[in-house]
Amino acid sequence: MFITIVAALIGIAVGTVIAVIHNIASQKQRRRTLGGTLIRLLDKLFVAYVAVMRGTPLAIQLMIWAFVLLSGKDKLTVARIAFGLNSEAYVSEDIRAGINSVDAGQMEAGRSLGLDRLTTMRRIILPQAIKNILPALCNEGIAVLKETSIVGLVAVVDLTRASDLVRSRTLLAFFPLVSVAIVYFILVAGLSSAVKRMEKRLAKSDRG
Repeated sequence: MFITIVAALIGIAVGTVIAVIHNIASQKQRRRTLGGTLIRLLDKLFVAYVAVMRGTPLAIQLMIWAFVLLSGKDKLTVARIAFGLNSEAYVSEDIRAGINSVDAGQMEAGRSLGLDRLTTMRRIILPQAIKNILPALCNEGIAVLKETSIVGLVAVVDLTRASDLVRSRTLLAFFPLVSVAIVYFILVAGLSSAVKRMEKRLAKSDRG
């Protein structure tokens, strides 16, 4: 759960930055200023980064972080970073969709009030976008929770790794593995139920 929480926070923070830069870059396509060129360059780098994160297995990414890029670091910290940086690739797409779902007139209204583009994005656009995609973000958090079952690949003792240790000592596979599956099912079922209740409350507030 701790890996999931930290990874979700990293994913949301960095994913928001990626989504905002992409939105600004798309608005500055015709502007040839130094700032506009820098934004477009960052956007291209982030597009490539997201493509790599979404196009390669998470298990491979985790092992690259643990045994190549951060080989001397604590493996639990490495796992949080690896899961967070993978999650942000998916979160950035969700947030970008949320930003696009907000009426373009909201940006124009903010600019007409004297706010710059970043301030308008932070105070007006993003709060509405996050509300629109909150269930999707929660579902991404659930996906990260289930994906943490592979952290045993880098010698982090989690539920799955603990079941492997029990199985190696008792030579019994059924009960350790089924026990882990039950624990994950309970966690995911509880979180999924909370997301459904949240969706109903958001739908009710929208109707109100």
